[in-house]
Amino acid sequence: MSEETSESSAEQKPRRRQARGERRIAQLLQAAANVFCTNGYTAASTNAIAREASVSPGTLYQYFPNKEAIAVELGGRLLHQMREMHGQAFTPANLALPLPELVDAVLDPMIEFNCQNPVFLALMHGSEIPGRIAEEHDALHASLLTSVQSLFDHHLPDHTAEDRTLKAEMTFSVVKGGLTLILAAAEGPARDAAITELKTLLLRYLGPLIGNAPATVGTALTTTPTP
Repeated sequence: MSEETSESSAEQKPRRRQARGERRIAQLLQAAANVFCTNGYTAASTNAIAREASVSPGTLYQYFPNKEAIAVELGGRLLHQMREMHGQAFTPANLALPLPELVDAVLDPMIEFNCQNPVFLALMHGSEIPGRIAEEHDALHASLLTSVQSLFDHHLPDHTAEDRTLKAEMTFSVVKGGLTLILAAAEGPARDAAITELKTLLLRYLGPLIGNAPATVGTALTTTPTP
């Protein structure tokens, strides 16, 4: 065997080990997501996660020292995806749409993300989630609220700042509550009905306030969440 062939083989082995490790981590995170959804973060255990992943606790500990480390890794990945989704939803092009289309453009990816990742709400709203995840979630919450408030800042310049903030917080709270009901509904007609109800509620609330006219691109309305 030539020296070059030997070096190439030596380089391939770490890459294969790395690929196997990444697959194992993904397997463990998916198992953790299932356990957190079923039992909640507080009641979950590393043994339960290992059983769900069909591996031994010893195998799990090769990758994560404890339950908190698993939650931090899972939560960090979910928050990254959520930040990307928010950035794609609150674009100047979407924010320039008439209100019904704007509601669809912002809500649809948010609903899809939460339906595909039910552990997000289960983990982020747990009573004992790791502090690091709570802090990152709070920062994401604040950036999204800023984007919602920009709607009211643009359309209601004559209202007080306090009133615009209240309306933004009310809108945001309605969406969060609606998402909880949507996730609780069975997939199919029941979930579709919950989605329609949330959109109808938002249109009836926002319509009289900001109307159906598109926003002007280039104003403060185009503010997007920061990574």
